[in-house]
Amino acid sequence: MSLFSQYIQERTNKFVLEYETGFGVYSYPNSTTVYLEDIYVMPEYRKNGIASIIANDIATLAKDKGCNKMIGSVVPSAKNSTSSLQVLLSYGMHLDSATNDYILFSKDLI
Repeated sequence: MSLFSQYIQERTNKFVLEYETGFGVYSYPNSTTVYLEDIYVMPEYRKNGIASIIANDIATLAKDKGCNKMIGSVVPSAKNSTSSLQVLLSYGMHLDSATNDYILFSKDLI
């Protein structure tokens, strides 16, 4: 774990799963849900399934902790929000709720 990831975990109680090609940031809002807060894949490795690998690994860690649901969100006004939306939908997440500037998605962990 990088020094920055250690800092994030200590300061925010969020977790970072790192790879050479990218990382995922996640947290546990309650005992049965993992919140996939962010995934980053280096530009030269995008569109190769890396984001799904990261999400799958986070889902596995969450299931091992007893979680049965994964959530993710998109802020439409954020830069590249369309790409974030496409990633969540292609990962099999479904619309849970939406407001003008916040869209929540969820997926059952089986």
